[in-house]
Amino acid sequence: HVQLVESGGGSVQEGGSLTISCTTSGGTFNSDCMAWFRQSPGKERERVAILDSQGSTTYSDSVKGRITISHDNAKDTMSLQLNILRSEDSGTYYCASSNIAVVPLDCRGADYVHWGQGTQVTVS
Repeated sequence: HVQLVESGGGSVQEGGSLTISCTTSGGTFNSDCMAWFRQSPGKERERVAILDSQGSTTYSDSVKGRITISHDNAKDTMSLQLNILRSEDSGTYYCASSNIAVVPLDCRGADYVHWGQGTQVTVS
């Protein structure tokens, strides 16, 4: 059973940077689709970044140009580099992954079945 565990959240000033990470227990990141979501109080959960098994990335308009999703094969760790942070970037960030195979490979429509517990990012 794949379990995802986020780490690296914290408090940062506006304009600053932060990297949050996601590792697995009980398996490996061998899903076709990996993603980061965030949720802020009073707002709907938002998917901010996708990384598929072909290495393609997709970002939401709200974060495009300021964040980077990546996967370190050697460490089997997925990361999200957050730059030029704004107060509206505050929230709980969740990593998620799909079932192993997503056919056709379109991660925007994939079911994300494995989730972490979330890590808090506060920008002030």
